[in-house]
Amino acid sequence: MKYIIIGTGNISNTYVNALNNLEQHEVVGFVSRSKSHTVNGKTYPTWPNLELVDQDFDAVVVATPNGLHCDGIIAAAQLGKHVLTEKPLGINKVAMHTALDLCHNNQVTLAVAYQHRTSPDNISVKALLERGELGKVFAADLSAKFYRTQAYYDSAEYRGGYAIDGGGPFMQQACHNIDVYTWFFGKPKKVVSLMGTFAHNIEAEDHGAAILQHEDGMIGTIVASTAAQPGFAARLEVHTSKGSFTMVDNRITEWHFEDLPNPANTDFNYAHDGAKSASVSDTSAHEAIILDFEAAIKTGKTPIADGLSTQLTSELILDIYEADMGN
Repeated sequence: MKYIIIGTGNISNTYVNALNNLEQHEVVGFVSRSKSHTVNGKTYPTWPNLELVDQDFDAVVVATPNGLHCDGIIAAAQLGKHVLTEKPLGINKVAMHTALDLCHNNQVTLAVAYQHRTSPDNISVKALLERGELGKVFAADLSAKFYRTQAYYDSAEYRGGYAIDGGGPFMQQACHNIDVYTWFFGKPKKVVSLMGTFAHNIEAEDHGAAILQHEDGMIGTIVASTAAQPGFAARLEVHTSKGSFTMVDNRITEWHFEDLPNPANTDFNYAHDGAKSASVSDTSAHEAIILDFEAAIKTGKTPIADGLSTQLTSELILDIYEADMGN
């Protein structure tokens, strides 16, 4: 497949490297928000002029900042091009609905790079939950206590703001982990939250906590931070009527079910945890998302991280912001 990448910041390099590691894939051009780019003697236009790309391509990778994801999805869908967007799907409920409707109407496959869904242990737990083999879940506690320096936030004017980033760690760094939460348990019916800014000079929160109540009575908690030095591995603890399990960085580390074998995959060794840095050197999970995206295009199946399910993740995060009792 031939790809155009919208955005030429750091994350675009991750997709270039991932696509270069896969056979029969080619990046044939870029669209930049700031200036035109020349690659192999060919100049590609500035955003939002995707329709001016003078090149045959099959799909678009949206690698812009959060608040521009839906713009990229809409531009690609209007051209009938399939879309793989960086996470999150979006930071605005109306824009997300518009993007999803346009993809549906134009028969465009849309996937979101929530690559934690490709973890073998996460896939196993998802299947067990869907089959009801773990019993009734009554508690799920997610901790995403990461750390970012002030220099990280100073590296781009939009970082840590609401207009483009969409918020602090809930929307940016911890959204991968929150996506696994919603993938497992769905969207809660009630949210209460508190958050503040403690260690950085930014507009949005750098630490907060939310309590969630689901339709079946399950109580969840989410803590998200970029102020917790030096940065800690993401942790999910789940308690059910039949037992308990713990996951650390998408791996099962504790399993307490008497009659159910531990499905942990000991061969899984994804190197990037995001606790201390946004830099990505291991592109294997991005490669898995790309391959799943292409399989969905070829077979008509739903991608593992499709638009409708990832929309719930963004909506939950927006609900957490709206429920902040400190405002």
